[in-house]
Amino acid sequence: MSFNIIIPARMASTRLPDKPLADIGGKPMIVRVAERAALSKAARVIVATDHEDIRAACEQHGIAVQMTRHDHPSGTDRIAEVAAAAGWPDDTVVVNVQGDEPLIDPDLINACAACVDAMVPVATVAHPIHAIEDVFNPNVVKVVLDAAGYALMFSRAPLPWHRDAFAQARDRMPPDYVALRHIGMYAYRQDFLQQYPSLPASPLEKIEALEQLRVLWHGHRIAVHVTQEAPPAGVDTPEDLARVRQYFVE
Repeated sequence: MSFNIIIPARMASTRLPDKPLADIGGKPMIVRVAERAALSKAARVIVATDHEDIRAACEQHGIAVQMTRHDHPSGTDRIAEVAAAAGWPDDTVVVNVQGDEPLIDPDLINACAACVDAMVPVATVAHPIHAIEDVFNPNVVKVVLDAAGYALMFSRAPLPWHRDAFAQARDRMPPDYVALRHIGMYAYRQDFLQQYPSLPASPLEKIEALEQLRVLWHGHRIAVHVTQEAPPAGVDTPEDLARVRQYFVE
């Protein structure tokens, strides 16, 4: 299997200004992410950005980088521009790795990419939820699968809703309850990736603020690789950055 990785990166964080350039063990975070991604089986890793400082940081450390337009509404649109410019064949698998995941598991990238085929244009990743507070946390996105492992629905709401158990108590996990947390990594076939920006946003996508619902709304399947181990959390806050820096102490 061959696939390519594109890492979208922009200076948009309000909780952690200049996040892609945050120092982690002597290197900018975006460089750490790209180096980690390169440990996968990807044929190439490219950073997609609209900011000159990110471009300069990548070039300084030998990371392939491509400038994009400033007005992309999402990271998916940004990587689509880069993939289109590369002119890759329609069956090329393109993995979108988030630019704030310096501890991303290369094997998880491989597993996600392997789920894409001629009939399934999109794949993503999930893991079991073990804490009841995560089930009811709207910042934890849940996904429900069908018998073949394809996504039926993504939601910020508790999903699935355990009618009987939740009617009695919502402070503990029901013994027979399985909920899955969605992890924001995606793999696409190139032909679908180029189609995606032209698909109209769906009502569900607007309500939930989850762009993957656009894929389901328009009748396409999303394969979901379920890993039993929760991957290390990404970097959104100064506290997250301090935690991640501990892994790179020399």
